[in-house]
Order: sequence, then C-alpha cells, then structure tokens
Amino acid sequence: MPPLTDSLNFAPRLDVAAHSMAGAGRGPLPENQDNILLIDGAGRAAFLRGQRAQTQQVAGWPAGHARIAVLDGMGGHGHGRQAAEAVVQGLLQIPACATLDELGARLDALHATLQERFAALTGGNEEKRPGTTLTLLELRPGLAPLLYHVGDSRLYEITASQARPLTIDHVPATTFALHGLLDEAEWWQQVHGEHRPQISQAFILGNAISDPHVLAGPLFALEAARLPPFLRQMADRRELALRPDALYLLASDGFWACARPERWVARWPALLGGRDAGGALDALFSHFLAAPPPGLHIDNLSAVVLRLRPANVDETALPSHARTHA
Repeated sequence: MPPLTDSLNFAPRLDVAAHSMAGAGRGPLPENQDNILLIDGAGRAAFLRGQRAQTQQVAGWPAGHARIAVLDGMGGHGHGRQAAEAVVQGLLQIPACATLDELGARLDALHATLQERFAALTGGNEEKRPGTTLTLLELRPGLAPLLYHVGDSRLYEITASQARPLTIDHVPATTFALHGLLDEAEWWQQVHGEHRPQISQAFILGNAISDPHVLAGPLFALEAARLPPFLRQMADRRELALRPDALYLLASDGFWACARPERWVARWPALLGGRDAGGALDALFSHFLAAPPPGLHIDNLSAVVLRLRPANVDETALPSHARTHA
C-alpha cells in the first residue's frame, strides 16, 4: 500500500505511517471527505487537497517539532471535504505550539474564523453548517505531546494486551453522561459497543453539548472538571505520556462503523502488535478490506500510526519505508 507521501522523515525519535482512502466495498463513496496532516521535524508537510496527496515546506518550523492530525469531514453535510481541507490549510499557518493554552487558543480562533467563512456558503443556516472532526497531536521535542480533540475520530493506545481509547467521542451518549443520565457501562455500550452515527460537536460546526437543544457556535472543551469520574482521564486537551512499548493510532470512524465495533477493535493488539508503523498500517488496511467486520457502514478510512523509536536505533540501518513512511 503506498504511503500518503514518501518525502517526510520523523527520525530519529518517531516512526510514523499514514494513509487515507474513500470507503471501499459495495456502494463505494463518491469522494474521500477525510484528511490527514503530517508535519515532520524539518517542517515538511503532507496532506490531501482535492483528494490528492500534496507536500509543502512550512516556513520557520522549529527543528524536531512535529504535528499530526486526522480529520473526518462530515459526510451528511455539504462541503464536508472542503471543511476538512480548510482546517488543514489553517493548521499549516499555525506556528508550532509550546503549551496547551497556546494550542487551544490558536485552534479555537481558527474554528471561529472558518465558521464565519463557511457561513457565507450556507447563507447563515446553522443546519447546513459544515463540520469536520479534528484529532491532533503536537509533538514537542523533549516534552510530552499535546492532544487537541474535537468530534468522533479517535486516538488509541495499542499494546500487546489491549487497544485503549485515549479520546472521548463527542456524541449524544457523552452529553447524557455529562448530565448523569448514563453510567460507565451504559456509556461504553452506546459509544464503543454499537454504531451510532450521530455527532454532537465538530470543528467549524460548533457544539450541541453545552445545550443539547441549541447548536452553539463555540466549541465546548470536555475538561476534566466537566467529566464524570470514569471519563476524567480522557479530557480533550491534555498532555500525553507515550509508552515505548505501545503503538498509537489516530483514525477516522470508518474503521469501527460496524455492528459490534468493540469486538473488531479487540483484534488490533494481535493484528498490529510487534510491527513498525508501516507494517502496522498495512496490516490494518489490508485486514479491514479483506475481511471487513459484520454490519459495516461504508465510510472513508484514514489512519496515522505512530510509535516511539528506541533511543539506540541506528537510523541508517532502517529500511527506507521505515525512515520516511508517512
């Protein structure tokens, strides 16, 4: 499977691979509304524009800093692909961020700017306002990565024993849980045990979490203080501690849009474990396309696989795809 681009290099500390495609199978989708953004430690960026891979040099990018994001343009709304592309272009203009406060402020400002821009396309009709998910990692050299998350794409931590979600889906079940109407088991069943396509918050779209009866313009960050105890460790905007023995997967929801998603996801440790990022990405897509889970809802498929490289790896001894597969 060809990588998104072969011109990036996240060495020496990161092994990264990425791919995006329109949903395959019966009734293939007319276009891929997903997007991916990768910026490596030298400021070289890769992303999609018009469903084609593009590269760009980001001016003034600090050495060793990296940015990785997955976006899923809302297929039920007009301009879903364009919304995801517009966010990517905005992310290319945002300088490397050193703190959570800076990252949150800049992305919230981008959300407000793009919301105004797309209002002209919809005549101010909130029901037609486009949106996209955004799950982003800001990878600072020598410091813990920063997470910024909006929507129902996900970040998973995959070890030999489990695939553990590190993000919360912004869906009605989460809103119910915030108000004490769902306990942990009920929330988990509705979010991870079933396929429910509704979304309660997206970048550009706004949020129906703060008040489920109103689509508000600003984003509603799920901070730890707002969350029930069983979700408190998965706040939307936080520092992450990456494990050297784990693989990290950022993906759009096409990979678990099926009748029993928890059972499918439970296969990932055996399927992806022990592989480098490129091998894990190939295994994820190949297995999904060859043997899709039962009750699949065809959707776009986008994924970024990330893992830490051992400190003693000799970069020159790595195969070429492991050095640049991203």
